[in-house]
Amino acid sequence: MKPARVLGLALIGLAISALAYLGFAPDGGHVKVPAGARAGQLSLHECSYSTDRGNYAADCGTLVVPENRHDQRSRLIALPVTRIRAHSQHPGAPVFRLEGGPGLTNTKFAKASRFAANHDVVLVGYRGVDGSSQLECPEVSSAREHSGDMLSQRSFGATASAFSECAHRLRRDGVDLGGYTLPERVDDLEAARSAFGYGRVDLLSESAGTRTAMIYAWRYPGSIERSVMIGVNPPGRFLWDAQTTGEQIHKYAALCAKDRSCRKRTPDLAASIHDAYRDVPGHWAFLPIRKGNVQAAGFFGLMTATTDGGGPLSGPMSIDSLLSANKGDASGEWLMSLMAQLAFPRAQTWGDVAAVGRSDAAYARHFYAAHANRGSVIGSPGTDLIWAGGKLMDAWPASPDENEYTQVQNSNVETLLIGGDLDFATPPQNATRELLPHLPNGHQVVLPGLGHTDDFWSYQPAASSRLVNTFLDEGRVDKSLYRFKGVDFTPSGSHTMIAKIVLGAALALAALALLSLAWLPWSVHRSGRLGPKAGAWVRTLHPLVLGLGGWLGTSLVVLTTSSTMPLDSEPLVVASVGGPIGLAIYWAWTDRDRSPRTKTAGLATAIAGALIGAVAGAAAASGLLEVITAIIGATAGANLALIVLDMVRERTPALAAR
Repeated sequence: MKPARVLGLALIGLAISALAYLGFAPDGGHVKVPAGARAGQLSLHECSYSTDRGNYAADCGTLVVPENRHDQRSRLIALPVTRIRAHSQHPGAPVFRLEGGPGLTNTKFAKASRFAANHDVVLVGYRGVDGSSQLECPEVSSAREHSGDMLSQRSFGATASAFSECAHRLRRDGVDLGGYTLPERVDDLEAARSAFGYGRVDLLSESAGTRTAMIYAWRYPGSIERSVMIGVNPPGRFLWDAQTTGEQIHKYAALCAKDRSCRKRTPDLAASIHDAYRDVPGHWAFLPIRKGNVQAAGFFGLMTATTDGGGPLSGPMSIDSLLSANKGDASGEWLMSLMAQLAFPRAQTWGDVAAVGRSDAAYARHFYAAHANRGSVIGSPGTDLIWAGGKLMDAWPASPDENEYTQVQNSNVETLLIGGDLDFATPPQNATRELLPHLPNGHQVVLPGLGHTDDFWSYQPAASSRLVNTFLDEGRVDKSLYRFKGVDFTPSGSHTMIAKIVLGAALALAALALLSLAWLPWSVHRSGRLGPKAGAWVRTLHPLVLGLGGWLGTSLVVLTTSSTMPLDSEPLVVASVGGPIGLAIYWAWTDRDRSPRTKTAGLATAIAGALIGAVAGAAAASGLLEVITAIIGATAGANLALIVLDMVRERTPALAAR
């Protein structure tokens, strides 16, 4: 055992251990029903909860509830529960946090630190998303990944079939889909309130979570002290109608007309957006663009009006891409298409989206019967994506509660409605017209220049914290800290710039990988073998370049051919990563004087080890992270295979002589 070999085996062991941990470590978010548990049982232990201001003392555990309260023989399910403890010795009413979605977890709230000074902050996991029974639908993710254009009729049909297949599979597995409704979710919250021994609680909800807050107030009015709703979603608004979306676009257009930089680019922003949506080009350079993906990405991008809130799909960046496309530069639209292709299929727990969406099934039937998704600037691409062009209604089974809260009811709970005036997801005028008249103790704040809830949390956080905390503590509306700056139509980053950087980097890495694979055999042929330093580099660090270059080059080929193969599909990742890494490590291992039989055995061993390692690495992660884990696995596999080959040859004289 030479020192270099010992070091190599140690590094390989470390890599394999890391991959094993990623692949087999227990999922800390998955909970189980405790043995002998009963409905309403709350089990807690001390824990630490991570927030944007560090770790906070908390209590973590599980709440046991019936899966379907309409069935007395229903099985029990468990939900994760976290209570972030208030710092005050005399805290106010506990705050129950309700995340949006649907299909998003209710266990993550880094901003709990903003409210924990005077309140316990309680997170009750959503049934179907966070609990022991989860409505995961890989069939839907796969259908969308392989559909190409996600707003095509082909995609709608495949997605609807996938929803139906998922529902049948879940039922075969013993899941009672009739229990995954918003009233059942509200009863979970009430059970948690009772189990904690709280009196009245405050609600802090956003987006789709505001619907749950409404139903809680209607169902258990005596349990709620105050309610703050951010991005309000009244009944019927799990759909986005074209007319209201058009109203929001015209608000953007009015601001553009007053902004010098935006006015220079277009005399009528609404007309320019309409033209860009209608005339999406088929290609940018040699790369195809999928029209429906651009339309969906553009809609969801327009939900946020600040770059801080929206990240790579913010309103200003999306508008910039659409205006650039009108001027002949489609690079931004290609990037929007690519981001939709990569992000949307796995963005949510689709079974929960379907189950919660059934709350608006009656509205959806009327919506599509009346063709409310047609016209008015851009139509309703967001609704078509979520509802599979209307086909979701018949693909997922009805539930016993779905018609119980289809109309707004009166509520005396002190309620604060908050919305951004540029919000496409939950336009504040909907709350003004449909909910506020039913709230005798209601107040509404419309924040100019802001979009959906991400804007609220990221834009001037001291102001938003003051607004919410003052209302929860005192019942007053205090927006005095806000200083509005207006929409920035000239974001520092742009999709067009990012697209060119992405393409340039992909081509450069792919070319570098090809050149290095060509240089290695030439160098071995010329010098006999690689030197110790060069060999160590190629066998340890250079595989990162080779793996990324191989995957990016193969991805460009896949994109160019308009293939519907997902870029993170395991066969694509394994082949594009394992092949180049296995070849390079072989050339770092071999030398000119080895016999042809030894070289052949080494080549086969290196490539086989790299491919097997890439398979193991890809299985340890998901999404684009699996590219990195596949590179680690391929590197470890090829090196380990060659070390074993050398050790066998050294201990077998007949093989060593060949």
